[in-house]
Amino acid sequence: MNAATHAMTAALPRDRLELARQCIARDPAASPAMGELARAAGLSPSQFTRRFRARYGLAPAEYARSLRVDGFKRTLRGGSEVTDAIYAAGFGSPSRVYEDTARLIGMTPGAYRRGGAGLAIRYTVIDTPIGRVLVAATERGVCAITPGSDDAALERALAEEFPKAERTRVDEGADGWLADVVRRIATQFADAGQPAPALPADLRATAFQWQVWNALTRIPLGETRSYAEVAREIGRPTAARAVARACASNRLALIVPCHRVIREDGSMGGYRWGLQAKDALLHFEREASSRSRRPTR
Repeated sequence: MNAATHAMTAALPRDRLELARQCIARDPAASPAMGELARAAGLSPSQFTRRFRARYGLAPAEYARSLRVDGFKRTLRGGSEVTDAIYAAGFGSPSRVYEDTARLIGMTPGAYRRGGAGLAIRYTVIDTPIGRVLVAATERGVCAITPGSDDAALERALAEEFPKAERTRVDEGADGWLADVVRRIATQFADAGQPAPALPADLRATAFQWQVWNALTRIPLGETRSYAEVAREIGRPTAARAVARACASNRLALIVPCHRVIREDGSMGGYRWGLQAKDALLHFEREASSRSRRPTR
């Protein structure tokens, strides 16, 4: 038993899951075997996996793999070769890392290292009741819907996400497919009673993230839910923090309404595009919902 698992056995039972998470996070490539972590937590392997997933939204092995992918991405962005980054992140199989990163970041490791080189992204910026919104798409589907203060800031953010992609700004009426996306987003604002449009998306995410995002689309217009309430709805009652992380990873503002999720105490919580945008969206939706409920004369 190493020092980390020894510390776990000395901890109170309720702290052992968090200590196990910290043990994995400390070195995802060399964390103790899951059986050893389970024994240190005083649980069977199946109990350990079930309770870890309920609390953090991922099974222990999935959590370790997601951390390895994060480290892999940082190493690639630092300029390392793909093979070097694979082994530095603790992946033993090149084929497995291609599978994982394609699922989690939406492109091959080589494309990510090249900053999206080879991707063709078309985008436009439109006016909405909450300000300017950038809509971007690849040939597969929508890859970003981003509210912001001005066009220059929105374009900088897209360039930072995909610095070497071929990014082409188009007039919203000049590209038929993108024009249809913009029209459907505009309809959301014009007729707030309409559900969020179903759009083809070019995103990669974990099964848990998709589960959370789908739950967000079921929150009615003008209403909010806490992170804990969303966690309970998807059957993961102790995974509120994991729900918050899934909300923060959403790249499709408006369509996946993560702005409708707040803290348990009623405060705003976070929003990747800024609390001012979150407040503006909630205010607009509440006003629209109130208008739709008023009796007609």
